[in-house]
Amino acid sequence: MKIRNCFNKFTLFSKSLQINNRIQFIKPLTIQKQIRFFGSSSSTININENNNNNNNNKIKGKISLEELTKLGKKEEIETVVIAFTDHLGRLMGKRYDIDFFLNNAASAGSHACTYLMCSNLELAVRSGFKLASWEKGYGDFHMQPDLDTLRIASWLPKTAIIFCDIFHNDTHKMIDEAPRTILKKQLEKANSLGFGVSAATELEYFIFGDSYEQANQKGYRDLKRIGWYYEDYHILQGTREEKFNALARKHLKNSGVPVEGTKGEYGLGQHELNIIYSDALEMADRHMVYKQCLKEIAESIGMSVTFMPKFHHNESGSGCHLHLNLTDLNGKNAFKGESELKIGENKANIKCSDEFRWFLGGWIKFMPDTLLFYAPTINSYKRFRNGSWAPTRLAWSQDNRTAGFRIVGSGNSLRVECRIPGADCVPYLGLAAATAAGLEGIQKRIEPPPIFEGDVYSAKHLPQIPMTFGQAITNFEKSEFSRKHFGDDIVDHYVHHSRLELEEFESFVTDWERMRYFEQI
Repeated sequence: MKIRNCFNKFTLFSKSLQINNRIQFIKPLTIQKQIRFFGSSSSTININENNNNNNNNKIKGKISLEELTKLGKKEEIETVVIAFTDHLGRLMGKRYDIDFFLNNAASAGSHACTYLMCSNLELAVRSGFKLASWEKGYGDFHMQPDLDTLRIASWLPKTAIIFCDIFHNDTHKMIDEAPRTILKKQLEKANSLGFGVSAATELEYFIFGDSYEQANQKGYRDLKRIGWYYEDYHILQGTREEKFNALARKHLKNSGVPVEGTKGEYGLGQHELNIIYSDALEMADRHMVYKQCLKEIAESIGMSVTFMPKFHHNESGSGCHLHLNLTDLNGKNAFKGESELKIGENKANIKCSDEFRWFLGGWIKFMPDTLLFYAPTINSYKRFRNGSWAPTRLAWSQDNRTAGFRIVGSGNSLRVECRIPGADCVPYLGLAAATAAGLEGIQKRIEPPPIFEGDVYSAKHLPQIPMTFGQAITNFEKSEFSRKHFGDDIVDHYVHHSRLELEEFESFVTDWERMRYFEQI
């Protein structure tokens, strides 16, 4: 047996066979231990051991195939959404009648066109990709449902949702460029070194009183703010937004995404909804459910929500802070230890393991190489501004929100919070980059730079985060680290997509230019 999908999850590898020209996948045998840290600062621990093939019933809303069958017979579920995450971080797929899904797609899977992994947000067909092209005929790839991801989509009527891994039709190999594949491969590397990876993604978003259609008709200008003063931790203003946030908490909880809570953030109508820590692959899946759920709830009540990293130049940006630690083979926090990192005269030292230091050292060192996986759009880089609550320099500190890497918790809850990713971060890619960098740090025993105390924004001697999309693309393209750990095909795919996006943006005339130059130039 080999450890797989982290959190001490022992798996006999899935076997596949071909029946009537269709790939059939045998569900793997699973024995799982889990350790969870609840909340962003709590140290509460829950270790759950379960020797069943199905532990979904431990989480409200997650269901087995057998449970789906029963719900179908009672007509409580009529539709199953099967979806994969594309290279842009969107859920793409199909809706099936439940009977067809149970009798066919659950085992045989489905298909989708390869261009979906090469298009832009407007689904424009673009050339220059190795994965798919006009020359290759834009055939199909295979979508194979991962039965461990099956859950109720509580916010939709009589609907379940399941995520798929995607495979080449001809070779039956997983498509390397798919975000979920990229994360899985990094988790397998962690497993081979004796580690699991646990994480939480902390998302922020803005809420508006306009529907998506109304916002589009307005050109996304002059939208109705749901709040009219800054609401960080503000209960009264938060109450005004409960018509949206209460539904989000309820439906996520009922859809296999355990929720911690919501709070106001620093912008007008800006909020944060935190979900409970889990293993990294499950967290990335939950993140995708989270964003889809919130957008579709907003659609259903005539509102809108955006996960743009920087919605407005005068507003705070929206982040996706990554909380992460490694676990050992017993499901215990591998960052916990008795070695001491000296903090300063007036602060307690951090007690940690060597693996914690080296992981942190690797993560910081290779952040400039992999920033494209944390900040994947042009808008990402508008968020990196001094005094904006988003980091601008590479530094680590203890409980310091001006640092890109903030150390939080202690003992069993000790972990690193990376505050660099924006709300547009594709969770599989961000967690894969963090895992790869941290593991390289452990293997090379890379020490972190000295801890920084004080205002990182004013520390001009510290190295800056790459501040433009173009620089991040170039760094990723030239990075020996990225090519070693992700492979040339993946690097070239994301570099090519990003360059096309940048070229299109640079040819576009902006509102700023018209306001600046229309009359006075």
